[in-house]
Amino acid sequence: MIHPQAIVDPAARIGSHVDIGAFSIIGPEVEIGEATWIGPHVVIHGQTRIGTNNKIYQFCSIGEAPQHQGYKGEPTRLEIGDRNIIREYCTFNRGTAGGGGVTRLGDDNFIMAYCHVAHDCHVGNRTIFANGTSLAGHVTVQDQVIFGGFSMIHQFCRVGAHVMTGISTVTFKDIPPYLLVAGNTAVPHGLNLRGLKRRNFSGESINSLRQAYKLLYKSGLRLNEAIEQIAPIAKANAEVGHFLDFIKKSERGIIR
Repeated sequence: MIHPQAIVDPAARIGSHVDIGAFSIIGPEVEIGEATWIGPHVVIHGQTRIGTNNKIYQFCSIGEAPQHQGYKGEPTRLEIGDRNIIREYCTFNRGTAGGGGVTRLGDDNFIMAYCHVAHDCHVGNRTIFANGTSLAGHVTVQDQVIFGGFSMIHQFCRVGAHVMTGISTVTFKDIPPYLLVAGNTAVPHGLNLRGLKRRNFSGESINSLRQAYKLLYKSGLRLNEAIEQIAPIAKANAEVGHFLDFIKKSERGIIR
């Protein structure tokens, strides 16, 4: 299952039923889980762990050193979960010692061509990165986010669960969960209602989120005033609770 023109270091740990295409290079500290498919011309370096049943297409660079001027060769790592699809020309960098030391991609993600995940990013599960999406360092992306093509997320930003961005969206601040956002710089355009309905959110939860959204974005209230008004709704609804908790924990501030 390993092409004779692939270069696989003898120290690399390769699971059963792994395919590795021609001219791919696998470094000594790499671990690849069973039934993962690596296309041709893929380079996987550094302390990189890849789970099971992944597909990594040609010309990807996985686990290379972080693009960070402070990096001095420390033993940092990249962790990729299970059942991810990573299309052509994507780049995933390892973490930095000052940023926690690990870049992480969860399970069941679909990463389209030409995407970049920088050092110390943490990406959850079941996300979709359309072509050209880029995450700067230290970005956190929660579950089931959909990025429109060429979306750009500034370093240290967080993107909440079930967010959807329009094409070429750029953000320098945190994006709270459940929102539909677009623009440079990003502004909210309501809730991601289609996504919430597809994921079987109850009508009660959607109505509660609508109330919270209006208080935050349509009422003219200051942020601390909106938080006070949302708090009673959050006590009665778990999704609004997550929405409010995300806002309270924001260090960069949220888009408004």
